[in-house]
Amino acid sequence: MAADFLPNALLVLGAGFFLVNLRLLAQFIRFLRVRSSAQLTWTGRRPRSYGISLALGLVFGALVFFKLAMQQRPPFDAFGEGMMFIYYAYAFPLSLRIGHGFYEGGIWSQHGFVPYAHIGGLSWREDQELTLVLIHRTRKRVRHLDVPQERFGEVRRLLRDKIAAHDIHFTGKGFDLGGDERDVV
Repeated sequence: MAADFLPNALLVLGAGFFLVNLRLLAQFIRFLRVRSSAQLTWTGRRPRSYGISLALGLVFGALVFFKLAMQQRPPFDAFGEGMMFIYYAYAFPLSLRIGHGFYEGGIWSQHGFVPYAHIGGLSWREDQELTLVLIHRTRKRVRHLDVPQERFGEVRRLLRDKIAAHDIHFTGKGFDLGGDERDVV
């Protein structure tokens, strides 16, 4: 019974990692298309677990090699480990190369690109780092953008310009008391 469980569990894990790999690949392709329109960007910090992630990529790569080359098993038997290898060795490190910040058509947050037209609200959160909170216009979704301290003034200035140009528009949300929308920033 345990012998049947492990291959099925690896297949399910492989399917999940396959979907995550596709999502990260789609994000990176989108980044390649919009990076020429960058207005103010910076690279995100590497997570503390970055070295462990690369080590896991190495382990899964060795497992795939062992299954395919040493045991001469069919490629489908290494699907789960192969997808985890691709994630930890390639997809995750590649996703860290995406420049966070401001582009002509929107903001690249920690979790993807948000077009200016989809932003219905902005807020700042100050913990250990400054974080710009992007509130989606129609969905109940919030995205975060960690802003380096030395970029704070530039980010505020750029946000005020985007609001003044009506790229980011708040009217229709909450109470419209006739004030200047740029005061939100």
